Amino acid sequence: METISSNYEYRYAGSNVGHHHAYLLSPLLEMFAQETLSSQQKPRVLDLGCGNGSLSNLIAKHGYEVVGVEESETGFQSARLSFPDCHFIQASIYDLPYTELGNSFDIVISSEVIEHLLYPRVSKGCKKMFETKWSFNYNHSLSRLLKNIVLALSGKMDQHFTVLWDGGHVKFFSVATMTALLESEGLANLKFKFAGRILYLWKSMLCSSSIVQI
Repeated sequence: METISSNYEYRYAGSNVGHHHAYLLSPLLEMFAQETLSSQQKPRVLDLGCGNGSLSNLIAKHGYEVVGVEESETGFQSARLSFPDCHFIQASIYDLPYTELGNSFDIVISSEVIEHLLYPRVSKGCKKMFETKWSFNYNHSLSRLLKNIVLALSGKMDQHFTVLWDGGHVKFFSVATMTALLESEGLANLKFKFAGRILYLWKSMLCSSSIVQI
C-alpha cells in the first residue's frame, strides 16, 4: 500500500511529552499489569505509530523493552536522538520490517493512531509480531451522542471536528464500531477503559484484545 508523501507527513516539533500521555499512561500500565506476560525480566513492547517516542520512553521507564515504529521523518529522528533507552525504526505500519523488528513481542500498542488512518485494518499484518496475548489500540471518540450535544451547545463543534488540521482525525470510533473492527480482524476478549476529562465526556477510549487466530 502506498503511504503518504513525505511532503505531507505529520511533523513533530520536538520530543515533548504529549498532553494526552498524562491521562493515558496510568490506565495503559494497569492494562499491562492485568495480564501475565512472559517470564522474561523485560517484556517486549512494540509501539506502532510512536510519534516522537515520548510515550515509548515513559513505558520503558516502567521496566519494559520498547521498540517504536514511526513513519514520520521528524518523529523518528526526534525519538532516536532523545530516547536512547528505546529502539526506533522508521517504517510504515502497513509495511512492517519484520526482519529488523527481530523476535516477537509480548504487547503491541498503537496510541492515538487509528483515528488518523484511512485504512484502519492493520492488525492482520501485526499478528506476526505477537508472542501470545495482547494488542492495544487507543482511539479518540466515545459516548458520541452526549459529547456532540455538549459540543453543539457550547459552540465548539467546528473546533472539535475541524477540517483545517493537516493529518487530523479522519475516523471516530465508538465501542460498537471498534468491537466490530477488531473482531473482524480475528481478535477477541475485548476490554475497554476510558480516560481523560470527566465521566461520559472522556477524551480517549482504550481497548485491549487477545489473538484468536494467527
